[in-house]
Amino acid sequence: MRLKNKVTIVTGGGRGIGAETCLKFSAEGAKVAVADITNAEVVAEKIKQAGGDAISLSVDVTKSDSVNAMVTDTVKAFGKLDIIVNNAGITSDARLLKMTEDNFDEVININLKGVFLCGQAAAKQMVLQGGGGVIISASSVVGVYGNFGQTNYAASKWGVIGMTKTWAKELGCNKIRAVAVCPGFINTEMVAKMPEGVVDMMKGKSPLGRLGEPAEIAALYAFLASDEAGFITGAAISIDGGVVL
Repeated sequence: MRLKNKVTIVTGGGRGIGAETCLKFSAEGAKVAVADITNAEVVAEKIKQAGGDAISLSVDVTKSDSVNAMVTDTVKAFGKLDIIVNNAGITSDARLLKMTEDNFDEVININLKGVFLCGQAAAKQMVLQGGGGVIISASSVVGVYGNFGQTNYAASKWGVIGMTKTWAKELGCNKIRAVAVCPGFINTEMVAKMPEGVVDMMKGKSPLGRLGEPAEIAALYAFLASDEAGFITGAAISIDGGVVL
């Protein structure tokens, strides 16, 4: 097991990619703090029923007090913090000429400020422990290439890449790695609610002719969190089925 006895926080762990990540990390031997505003208890219970070790935490990633409590409660339960996966994120799409300030602020607050607060709180704990750890943050191919109707989302995900590269430079002396992951079109609940024609269009953009699966993103997270990826830091790694080719 690649993550045996490692302690992990996964934000947005209550569903989709986050839930798959919690289950994958547990299967790899990690102790998991499932952090979300909804459904965290359900995922934590699945882990326990499978013989794993997990707690559920309700967290608002836009509030520093809530984020700090998340880290404190994780350390209280498991004694340390080795890995954080900054997976929580939302969309609120509109073309530039129709996007409201509220549309913009909501996405930036969760997708960018939330990653900043969680990354900062995790790094402080890792340094306090004597160094060592991994900060993995969800970006997107949209953050690299942009996308119609997603000014706010693209800005937030590009910002995540910038923060990741900065953290890699700042925290390397503490043996802390920082990595961003850039998924393409993934078969999540959100995509499942889209019109069939839109989903088919997404599939058609990939040379592989399909959407990615949450478990495939979770598998990449698990590799990056492991010692096998010990020389990877500051990278923004795409997992998109070739959609950008």
